[in-house]
Amino acid sequence: MLSRLRRWRAARFDARHPFPADTWAAARARLPLLARVPEASAQRLGQRAWRFLHDKRLSLHPDLDPAALDSEERLALAAQACLLTLGWSEHEHQDAFANVHEVLVLPDAFRRQVEEMDEAGVMHVYEDERAGETFYQGPVVIALPDLLESGGLEGFNVVIHEFAHKLDMGNSQDVDGFPPLPVTIASAQWHREFSAVWNDLQERVASGEPTPIDNYAATHPGECFAVCCETFFSAPDLLSQAYPGLYELLCRYFKQQPHQWHLPTAALDAPSSDSQARSS
Repeated sequence: MLSRLRRWRAARFDARHPFPADTWAAARARLPLLARVPEASAQRLGQRAWRFLHDKRLSLHPDLDPAALDSEERLALAAQACLLTLGWSEHEHQDAFANVHEVLVLPDAFRRQVEEMDEAGVMHVYEDERAGETFYQGPVVIALPDLLESGGLEGFNVVIHEFAHKLDMGNSQDVDGFPPLPVTIASAQWHREFSAVWNDLQERVASGEPTPIDNYAATHPGECFAVCCETFFSAPDLLSQAYPGLYELLCRYFKQQPHQWHLPTAALDAPSSDSQARSS
């Protein structure tokens, strides 16, 4: 009965809001990240992004011109968010973003006063400039300049970063780097892999060494998860080389293998013996 109802609702939505295939093609052409998604998955991603725009509220700050984001950019924003759940079922996708009600785009980065207690129990208060912010059962806030810089293949993506926080909040009002896990992933394994990455980042920062991923990941376990997510999708080779155990864990968590998207087109089109063995 439920599956029949879902199909009826999907058909009704499609009839009322025909999928803009041309807009989706143009949105993918604009962003290298979306262009790399294999064609077999790209259609499903576009459809989910289209529904996302109708299910959630996309708001622009009053200081922004309503034309600051055109239809292609709006669809691309939604698609980058939905990329996180592309490997999940429609039901899992809906549940994962049930706490998303609004995306608010601001004209520029903004500052927040942050209070953090260190391991010695000392409270530190400082000003932090942010490209985005996420609230439990509240909006996802994104700065327009950083939004327009997202979608490349260099490891930075403010949309994926902030929506990773929403996944993180699926079982808590705070971001702690421990989202709801599927039964196929033990919490001990998740903790072990992320702890290894966290400890490596802390040691590198303390010694002044460069970090293999954005050093913002070393500021908080929740930020570590979000930075790893944006790197996983937009620079998968970087993450897999730096932290192969974590990369494989995220492949299982997201049910996706983005490093295969970044192969040359010819390699993507040619079936490998490994893929043939799995599909037989």
